[in-house]
Amino acid sequence: MLNPTVDLLKKIEALCRKDPRYKPEAYLFVLAGLHFTVSQMPEPRHITGQELSEGLRLYGLDQFGPLTAQVFEHWGVCSTQDFGHIVFSLVKTKLLRKTEEDSLDDFKELYDFSTAFDPEPLYKLSEE
Repeated sequence: MLNPTVDLLKKIEALCRKDPRYKPEAYLFVLAGLHFTVSQMPEPRHITGQELSEGLRLYGLDQFGPLTAQVFEHWGVCSTQDFGHIVFSLVKTKLLRKTEEDSLDDFKELYDFSTAFDPEPLYKLSEE
């Protein structure tokens, strides 16, 4: 009997061997962040690269707080376009699906990693 977790990890290990830019944790984070993003919506649906990138930003802050940018950098993720490369690699291995309209350009330069994970604005909102 196949173990879905073992199968997932084997596919991710294969991706990392083909493209060593990203650590396995980056792929697992994107999958978890996708679930997080879709779960925030009133109805589950296909989401755009822009929506996923914003969801990954928020999920990163939720999981890692002010260390988010450093964690992502350690994994090889330094831009929203890196998220796109990870997503499209997951599509190639059939771990995710895309529509005809989806493209890598949907992830291009959506926010600046040097400022996008600054928790300061979040704290200011909660103090008011």
